[in-house]
Amino acid sequence: MPAYLAFKSVVDPSDCDFLGHMNVSRYFAACSDSVFAMQAEMGLTADDMRSGRRFSFAVVNINSDFRQELGSGEAIQMESEILEIGKKSMTFRHTLRKVADGETAFTAVFKCVLLNLETRRAEVLPGDVSEKAKLWMDVE
Repeated sequence: MPAYLAFKSVVDPSDCDFLGHMNVSRYFAACSDSVFAMQAEMGLTADDMRSGRRFSFAVVNINSDFRQELGSGEAIQMESEILEIGKKSMTFRHTLRKVADGETAFTAVFKCVLLNLETRRAEVLPGDVSEKAKLWMDVE
């Protein structure tokens, strides 16, 4: 299956720093939002986090590559996929592209554990979550 399209947006002037390009914090915020969107598709919704199973993914490692600057007004989209499903973790790859030409502006690999929000410890992935996650597995 193709990567999960987490969002499309336009770089807002408030997303840019004094150097005139999108600030690094916005890139990682986009990745974080993508993980939350994907986990909701896997059944770990906001309601489930608040009053259900009380699980959410938490990032434990990031590897990133800034390839092109993004400026105010540029249309962008985030595509995400899952590289690996472990016992208590998932590894996500995020690709931020320029909509105009499809060029990759940024990539990041996030290793996340499934955090129990009550005990603050890593939890074994529920079977239903793992099964839904396989929809976005990278099958290179």
